[in-house]
Amino acid sequence: MAVLTDKVIFLTGGASGIGKACAEAYAKAGARVLVMDKEEVLLNQLLGRLGNEHAGVAGDVQKETDVRSAIEQTISRFGKIDVIHNNAGTAHPSKPLDQTTENEWDSLFSINLKSVYWTTRYGIEALKVTKGCILNTSSMVGTIGQENHAAYVATKGGMSALTKAMALDYAPFGIRVNAICPAGVWTPMLRQWAAQQPDPEGIERYLDHIHTLGYCPEGDVIADVAVFLVSEAARFVTGCIMPVSGGAELGYKK
Repeated sequence: MAVLTDKVIFLTGGASGIGKACAEAYAKAGARVLVMDKEEVLLNQLLGRLGNEHAGVAGDVQKETDVRSAIEQTISRFGKIDVIHNNAGTAHPSKPLDQTTENEWDSLFSINLKSVYWTTRYGIEALKVTKGCILNTSSMVGTIGQENHAAYVATKGGMSALTKAMALDYAPFGIRVNAICPAGVWTPMLRQWAAQQPDPEGIERYLDHIHTLGYCPEGDVIADVAVFLVSEAARFVTGCIMPVSGGAELGYKK
């Protein structure tokens, strides 16, 4: 059963990694998807696989004009927006707080958190019409912390807290707001980082081991839960910070 039939989803950062898996899962579930991503080559490759009933916009979620244009193009193309999925993000750089430059700090917050401000500012009226929903890609590190990623952890802690505030603000309009929280997920960014470490095989074993279920997953496990959260099956779920983490936060494995 296509649980997202007739739904229109605006997805940021959807050309690779978790976003790509979500775009593919949304399309498979019957939705029409517009993906905004700054990586135009990867975006075009994705659209080639998804088909002509979907669309893409090359743009930077840090830029107000790019986000506003992408939202406008979504409404122009599809006539409405049912879901905004704020997935665009970065974990770079890997540093403690005192070694993080001001530009690095500002960049992380601009991409990971301020982008949600822009999509909400320009998309909320469309969601009021459809009584739609917002899904934010957060991270378990926003709850449990992570060494050498202070600014990134701060953005994800902020994302989870912001999700709850938005859920309260927009509930009177029938709009649900939830966050999905992975732990480790094999994305191109994570694979590149792992390959650059002194012991790549040891890193892979470590990433498997931190998940209580025993393995570091691909993006499809996140996408499957995302489909649920934006579907009518989750119609009474809002303000939820949903772990999809293989139990990594339980702390029994080191």
